[in-house]
Amino acid sequence: MDALVVIAHPSANSLNARLAEVTTKTLPGLGYAVTTSDLYALGWNAAVTPQDFGVPARPDLPVGDQSAEAYERGSLTEDIVAEQEKLRRASLVVFHFPLWWYGMPAILKGWFDRVFVKGFAFGLKDPAGRTRKYGDGGLAGKRALAVITAGDRETAFDPRGINGEAGELFFPFLHGIFWYTGMRPLRPHLVAGTDRPGWNQLDHEADRLRARLTTLGSEPPIPYRALADGDYDADRHLRPSTAPGREGLSIHLADRSKPN
Repeated sequence: MDALVVIAHPSANSLNARLAEVTTKTLPGLGYAVTTSDLYALGWNAAVTPQDFGVPARPDLPVGDQSAEAYERGSLTEDIVAEQEKLRRASLVVFHFPLWWYGMPAILKGWFDRVFVKGFAFGLKDPAGRTRKYGDGGLAGKRALAVITAGDRETAFDPRGINGEAGELFFPFLHGIFWYTGMRPLRPHLVAGTDRPGWNQLDHEADRLRARLTTLGSEPPIPYRALADGDYDADRHLRPSTAPGREGLSIHLADRSKPN
């Protein structure tokens, strides 16, 4: 088994770096060959530019189509190709990053923007000509875990917390990046309260992360509804008979234990 650990924090002495070290040292004992991408250490360029595609700009084409042509042509830049090769090998991808302004750091968003190009991660067709997405795609079958540090206390991320429930707060990347491309998103591993005075839970959090990593092989992914399951109509709208009377992000979770 291969695992890719992606680290997105500017400080090599940060809590993120320490927890990423826990991950890289624990996974080999669980049978994984580990590769890392420390984005700040790599000097990762977060911005998509025409230079990514290796040919003169094509203003007549959407950026996604330009990236698809470059991927097919083999003209993407070396840094993008190197990250795609790491992803191809990986059955598990672990992301370590801090929560900044309700999302991931720009350098990590830029990694997704530049690496998850059309034709590689999305935009593929099945034998019937349908687009493979939301439960299927170029990264189908890979498992994805986000290890996220946050300054605010844990209770601020529960269903009545001021920050919003963690599963819904992280929906844009759990569902919109991981699940969209076919990856199996695991419940995010949140390390909260790190900005509170006197926080000294490093050893505890390291142990908690080790324990979590040992269960990943049997842990069920978040049960998002797959586009191919038939719960959505041709307009990508949840059918009236599915989760009737309900709204909000939670309707995209399938409760397999009882009828919709």
